[in-house]
Amino acid sequence: MSDIDKRFAQTFGAVPDIIAAAPGRVNLIGEHIDYSDGFVLPFAIKDRTFAAVRMRDDRKVRITSMQRRNKIVEHNLDDIKPGLKGEWERYPLSVMWALGLTRGIDIMIDGHVPLGAGLSSSAALECSVATALNHLFSLGYSLEELARLTQKGENEYVGVPCGIMDQSVSLMAHAGSALLLDCRDLSTKNIAFDVASSGLELLIIDTQAHHSLIDGGYAVRRASCESVVAKLGIVSLRELTPSQLEASRNLVTDTEFSCARHAVTEMKRVMEAVTTLESKDFIALGQLLNQSHASLRDDYNVSCPELNAAVDGAIAAGALGARMVGGGFGGSAIALIHAAQTQTTIASVEKTFADNKFKAPRFFTSLPSQGAEVIQRG
Repeated sequence: MSDIDKRFAQTFGAVPDIIAAAPGRVNLIGEHIDYSDGFVLPFAIKDRTFAAVRMRDDRKVRITSMQRRNKIVEHNLDDIKPGLKGEWERYPLSVMWALGLTRGIDIMIDGHVPLGAGLSSSAALECSVATALNHLFSLGYSLEELARLTQKGENEYVGVPCGIMDQSVSLMAHAGSALLLDCRDLSTKNIAFDVASSGLELLIIDTQAHHSLIDGGYAVRRASCESVVAKLGIVSLRELTPSQLEASRNLVTDTEFSCARHAVTEMKRVMEAVTTLESKDFIALGQLLNQSHASLRDDYNVSCPELNAAVDGAIAAGALGARMVGGGFGGSAIALIHAAQTQTTIASVEKTFADNKFKAPRFFTSLPSQGAEVIQRG
C-alpha cells in the first residue's frame, strides 16, 4: 500500500477509489503568449501531484493534503462556487465546480511540484484532480476539454487569468518530447527533446523568490495585450507581424506596444526553436533563450533581480542560453548547459546570488516526462 493510500485510509476510514497524477512543467520557450493564441513549447517535468479520491453517498466534499497534516476542509457541493473563500483548496474545488460535480467526494492531495517556483504547481494540482474525477465518474471529457475546463476553473473560480498552456501540457505531455501547442485550437505536435546525447542538459534554477499570480501584475499585462487587440481590430496578437505592429505604434500606448512586441517576437522565436531542435542546433537554441529572457525582462517587464541573477550567473559560466520561465515576478529560470559544467554553473549562480545577498537558490534537472494519468483504481 502506497503512502497516500495509507494516509487516505487513516484520514477517511477507507481506501481511495482512484489515484491520478499530473506533472508540473517547464516551458522551453513561448512565455506569456498562450492567451494571445500563440504557439508554445513546454514539456512536463518528473515532479508530480497526486490526487486520491473516493465517492461519497451524499453531497459533502472533504479535502485534505499530505503536506498539511490533520487539516480537513469540508463543504457542501451547493456552496462550491466563485466567491467561496479559502486557501490552496480553491484549486481542486475550482475543478469540481468547472466539471459540474453532482456527488460528494473525499479527496487527498500529495503535491511534489515546488510551490511558487514557476513550474505550474497549480496546474498539476488541477489536472490530477480533473483526471481522477473524469475517470471515476466516467465523464468522458477529452484531454482538450479537460484543459479548457481546468483553465475555466482557475480563471473564474480562483481568479487567475491564466492562459491554456499549463493545463494542456500537464494533461497531454509525452515522455521524451516537448509539446508544440497551438493555443488557438489546442492541436499538438511532439518535438523530440534530447539534449543529453549532445552532452548537454537543461538546468532548472529555483530562485526561491516565490511568486503569486493573484497579485495583479499578470492580469495587468494580459489586459495590455487585449487592449492592443481591441484597438487594432484583430482577433489576437497572433495575426500581427513585428512590422505591422511597428506601423501601428501611434495607435497604442507605450506599455501596450512593449507588451505586444514581446508577444509577436516570442511567437516567432517558438517556431525558430522547433527548427533548432529538429536540426539539433543547440547554439541557435541558446541564443533564442537569451532573446526570450531579454524580451520578458525589458518589453514585458515580468522578470525580477533574482531571475536576472540566475540568468547572468549561468551565462557567465558558459551556458549556451538561459531565461526566466513561468509567469514571472519570481520563480525559476532555465539554463542550457554542457553537462560537464553543471557544478561550475551552479557555483557561478550561487556566487551571483550571494554577492547580491539573495536567498540561496535551488537546482534540479528533469527529462521531458509523461502527462497526467490514472495510476491506481480501487
